[in-house]
Amino acid sequence: MQRNEIDVPAADGSADAYFVKPDGPGPFPGLVMFMDVFGIRPRLREMADRVAERGYAVLLPNLFYRDARSPLVEAADLTDADRRSAAFGRLAPMMGPLAHGVVADTAAYLDFLAAQDGVAAGPAGLFGYCMGGRNALIAASALPERVAVLASFHAGGVVTDQPDSPHLGAGALTGEVYFGHADNDGSMTPENIAALEAAFDAAGVTYTSEVYVGAPHGFTMADTAMYHEEGEKRHWAALFALLDRAFPAA
Repeated sequence: MQRNEIDVPAADGSADAYFVKPDGPGPFPGLVMFMDVFGIRPRLREMADRVAERGYAVLLPNLFYRDARSPLVEAADLTDADRRSAAFGRLAPMMGPLAHGVVADTAAYLDFLAAQDGVAAGPAGLFGYCMGGRNALIAASALPERVAVLASFHAGGVVTDQPDSPHLGAGALTGEVYFGHADNDGSMTPENIAALEAAFDAAGVTYTSEVYVGAPHGFTMADTAMYHEEGEKRHWAALFALLDRAFPAA
């Protein structure tokens, strides 16, 4: 495996990032991994590695590069309840403005992937976690010709009562879509899920939308108290099946 900590061009400067791809000439389909609020850290690098081992070139950028470089948290911030709450309070204000820059950022990340040796030509894939799933949907809806597939896990804020709610862009999507929802998630209620699915249905999107019963928000993140082993395993199966369909050569 080729693992690199690098800076990549983004809309408003350079984003620190983790880029991993298999050894060999490729070509490997390109994927952009959208982080959760706690950012690039050992757990997310481990997840990116696992995807790359399947035959993909994975770029994991720091979506908050405008505000701070990685690392955004320390390990203890994620295991201690009080410190986790404090870290979230510090990082949460960065989430709102991100929606206004994530499309231009993603276009730059896709340009970076396309220019790398061993990365396959053509549309790439996006996958994200928590706020990353929301932002991946925003980006995919704005750049449908460049996105072959979208996967989102325990995303929140996908459906709002605002005119720019992410789910309202669903009509532009052309690739296959997967949403794995946390159970009893206040940021993605059953009513929100129904609204998202209705938007997909109305647009004729090829999609799968599933609730992971018993899995809390953040269920894939093994470095936090929200980790749910069964949900994490199910998410890997769903993600790899989706990628296999979108990129059979990989």
